[in-house]
Amino acid sequence: MTEPLLHTLDHVRRVHNGRTQRSERSDIGQFLTPTAIARFMASLFEANRCDQVRILDAGAGAGVLFLAYVEALVGEVKRPLSIEVVAYENDRSILPELQNTMTRCAAACEDAGIVFNGEIRSEDFIAAAIAGSEEGLFARPGKTFTHAILNPPYKKINSQSVARKRLAAAGMEVSNLYAAFVWLAARLLVPGGELAAITPRSFCNGPYFRRFRFAFLDMMNLRRIHVFDSRKKAFGDDNVLQENIIYHAVRKEMKDEQIVVSSSAGLDFEKVVTRSVSYECVVLPKDRDAFIHLVMNHDDDRVVEMMRQFTASLPDLGLDVSTGRVVDFRAREYLRPEPEAGAVPLIYPVHFQDGFVCWPATHGKKANAIALSGQTMDLMVEAGYYVLTKRFSSKEERRRVVAVVYDPRRIAAPVVGFENHLNYFHAGGKGMPELMAKGLALYLNSSLFDRHFRLFSGHTQVNATDLRKMTYPSRKELEKIGSRVQERMPENEVIDLILKEECRTP
Repeated sequence: MTEPLLHTLDHVRRVHNGRTQRSERSDIGQFLTPTAIARFMASLFEANRCDQVRILDAGAGAGVLFLAYVEALVGEVKRPLSIEVVAYENDRSILPELQNTMTRCAAACEDAGIVFNGEIRSEDFIAAAIAGSEEGLFARPGKTFTHAILNPPYKKINSQSVARKRLAAAGMEVSNLYAAFVWLAARLLVPGGELAAITPRSFCNGPYFRRFRFAFLDMMNLRRIHVFDSRKKAFGDDNVLQENIIYHAVRKEMKDEQIVVSSSAGLDFEKVVTRSVSYECVVLPKDRDAFIHLVMNHDDDRVVEMMRQFTASLPDLGLDVSTGRVVDFRAREYLRPEPEAGAVPLIYPVHFQDGFVCWPATHGKKANAIALSGQTMDLMVEAGYYVLTKRFSSKEERRRVVAVVYDPRRIAAPVVGFENHLNYFHAGGKGMPELMAKGLALYLNSSLFDRHFRLFSGHTQVNATDLRKMTYPSRKELEKIGSRVQERMPENEVIDLILKEECRTP
């Protein structure tokens, strides 16, 4: 009964995308779910264990997610006695399609002898969920659910918005709607209730989602994570470039010792590669930031094993990493297109060349210098050897982390400014020894570092926090491999060979 409708909803998604601008959908964070993904997500729920199923779909769109699960329940041998669906959606342009889906679900349940009740709420899910899940003497008891299936909106939350303030008051500090929706949906589940969600992978690491990770992992037992081999596959016709993952979790019962991780090349879920890994390989026991690592195959196991030989932290090396201090749009009046008297070098990613800073740049539109004044002096660092990395790598670049050496012998200036799109490694705010800087840059540019970094980082942003989480060769090893760097950084294959020879990597 529902099979034709699932096909219809794929058509609805294409029509809706065709009649709305990509920018319009992005403004509300709406990316409708393909039916293949919906059916796969519904399959992650355990065999029906309850007679009364209550489904939450927040950010329901046309309703394909709850429809896929209703379809699965209707097809089971042990069917529930009743199914209730509560769907939140405040995009009024798609409400007629959502109502049509709800009507068809009711018809399918009636044919199967299942009592069905469907409710569409075109209100603010965050406000409603917070009100419904608050505890206290005067709190209004809210509805709870046995299942939540979500493709929540992907959109940053303004720090001054009402939604952000409501969430903070409820105990959650998040910067994106999708994390807020997942957290609130989890709070509305009964003990043993299940959640399946597809969201960007960005919550797996970084400081912005730290509180969310701790709250979610404390509340939920993570059972399954599914990764797409290509970031363009999940929502290809929406031109979504974030890496998306699907995950299944259960409201706290007994913590599983194993998590199933899987991957597919695209939407062909008949060819899923699956493996079971230890929970402690996914969330490291002593990790104070609760990063989520996705160890997908034996090659990843080998990368983890190889990295174990590098045990030095940045504090062990006497180093730290910070974000460039110069925010150019705030210092616009002090920027200079070319070097001039009274100005000092200002370094951008455009100055990266062959593993070193090449300044001034003869191409591009970025400034080459910044005027020294009382307002800009605190933005500078004194001349010395630094290692710089891009905070944002383009999707075309082979490596997630791109590092160069700032060599003070190549640039005659007493101080220098690093623009905010860069991270810079330093020793107590000052430069480090030459060989150490060259060795560190070579290590950062290695394929081993890149592959290990990608196990927890699923987006093109490279945060200073992420770099602090990594382990590094010892000072002696860094100086040894640094001695192999001459006037330019070696090619990728040579970098890996040097690391293997000098650090005895397997």
